[in-house]
Amino acid sequence: MAQAKYTGEDIQVLEGLDPVRKRPAMYIGGTGKEGYHHLLWEVVDNSIDEVINKHATEVKVTLHDDGKSCTVEDNGRGIPVDTMPKLKKSALEVVFTVLHAGGKFERGKNYAVSGGLHGVGASVVNALSSELIATVVREHERWEMHFERGEPQGKLKKLGNARGSGTKVMFRPDDEIFGGKLKFDPSLIAERLEAKSYLHAGLEITFTDETQAPPVVHKYLHEKGIAEYLPKLVGERGKDPVPPGGGVFYLEKRDEVARLGLELALQWTEAPDDLIKSYVNSVPTKDGGTHDHGLRAAIVKSIRNYVATHKLDPKGVTLTAEDIREGVVAVLSTYVHDPQFQGQTKERLNNPEIAGQVENLVRPALENYLNGNPNWATAVVNRTILAAKAREASRAAAAQVSRKTAISHKLNLPGKLADCASTDPAESELFIVEGDSAGGSAKQGRDRHTQAILPLRGKVLNAEQANNQKLLANKELQDIVSALGCGMGEEIKPERLRYGKIFLLMDADADGHHIATLLLTFFFRFMRPLIEQGHVYLAMPPLYRIDVGRQTHWALDDGDRDRILGEVKGNAKPSITRFKGLGEMSPDILKKTTLDPATRGSLRVTIEDAAATDKVISDLMGKEVAARFKMITENAAEIGELDV
Repeated sequence: MAQAKYTGEDIQVLEGLDPVRKRPAMYIGGTGKEGYHHLLWEVVDNSIDEVINKHATEVKVTLHDDGKSCTVEDNGRGIPVDTMPKLKKSALEVVFTVLHAGGKFERGKNYAVSGGLHGVGASVVNALSSELIATVVREHERWEMHFERGEPQGKLKKLGNARGSGTKVMFRPDDEIFGGKLKFDPSLIAERLEAKSYLHAGLEITFTDETQAPPVVHKYLHEKGIAEYLPKLVGERGKDPVPPGGGVFYLEKRDEVARLGLELALQWTEAPDDLIKSYVNSVPTKDGGTHDHGLRAAIVKSIRNYVATHKLDPKGVTLTAEDIREGVVAVLSTYVHDPQFQGQTKERLNNPEIAGQVENLVRPALENYLNGNPNWATAVVNRTILAAKAREASRAAAAQVSRKTAISHKLNLPGKLADCASTDPAESELFIVEGDSAGGSAKQGRDRHTQAILPLRGKVLNAEQANNQKLLANKELQDIVSALGCGMGEEIKPERLRYGKIFLLMDADADGHHIATLLLTFFFRFMRPLIEQGHVYLAMPPLYRIDVGRQTHWALDDGDRDRILGEVKGNAKPSITRFKGLGEMSPDILKKTTLDPATRGSLRVTIEDAAATDKVISDLMGKEVAARFKMITENAAEIGELDV
């Protein structure tokens, strides 16, 4: 077969904004929900840059009633509208139609610091919007320009005289790029804008949600900035501060030589992990970066120096960095003169010098605070020592149940485990099944070569409320750890996992859902890497069998049953069977509906937002009844039926 000739005619040159429309993921990270909202963040960040540089005091965001368009307005200087001689176009048109055009390249001239760096934000939003209208007020005159999919629809128009100054941008993400189903999420917008208001003390942000009837208006103004943000985060986590009365370390400092500004609020809590929200020039860096590394190093070194100076070293355990940072909740806002982000979505800071600069600003100040507040310091050190002892106890317990290799099937396995023949984790699956009778059906219906069955006979412990002693004594949870073979807690080693897929197989009723929730709580708290690496699944056994003539349908719940019945055609009367539990299913039915990879349904368990997940688990499964009651009452409208 002759190959087609490859010549210069095959080389494409994408001009203007064509590269953005051809490869949007390069500029906004993807065309899903995150990319959709990233367009709004780009426009908002341009307004916030005016705030950072003391040119604006107000930002207004409106989500219009269609849920698919937004307007962002600020009272800053307004985008320039004068003609650029080289391009013979207005500066406003260039900003919205030319990649790498902007006023933020020469630091210190127009913007001392900014979140926008590459001059692509406004033009990318324009390219990926079916419609964009930019309105500018400068020098007592109002100007406006319309665009469609990045293309100007006429010239820049002068609308007349006006007071003040500022920029207003209305845009509608293009359904051709994002599909027709995506809409803006009002709660996500509100959360992001409120965080912005905390980062800039005195900034007033107004968010109007016109998708509600009547429209809902949120106003955010926090005069104390992140000093108000930290208590909110601590409260949302539902874990007591250390010491119980509080104790917040707050620092606002600037390194003039490095041209680095820093604001930090920090507190220890009883939470089992840390939460550090970091920002660079007001842009949230959810993947951290060098500023985050500098803060973490400063925390560890400060505590170690305090422990060494006051001879508080514990006997029998060594304090690790994780022990020291356990329970820390912090907000770190940095202002960097020339930030280098990883990717256009700016989720990680890469400047190598920032780590040392942040550490040098934070460490001496935190050490002084520790020495000046001995009661606070003692409580933090005691909390750290307890974390170290708990880790050592967990490691010792994990060592007892952990297996020596990932593929060995002969060591320390629970007696009730019906193991599979395969020793290859890539093809092996473990089904954790509720009850002996269900376990019996599952054992008969499984593929013995690749599928193992572990029935649960006793009560599953609530890992959110249990201490380490109770956890280590609970046979059901320890049997799970033993069967998986990878350990738990700080000593978990996912590479030793014996089964590539772990299915939680419970009855499709309230009790089954409760047991699944208890197991998910345990996995989230003590085996989270298995969830993060995609090993944990929820099996989806049917609750109903619906026979219509010769056709059989399987319904997962009442809603699924009603949908199927509504779609049934013909005169045949449906025959409906409700399964009281997995034990009622024959091995053949259980295999067909739940076990066989070719015909089963399942859901992979994922964690989109670890902090939000942590709060939900704490509220639902923790000891604090008030938090659980509040969650139920606030979401009562979304709860169809509550099984108490």
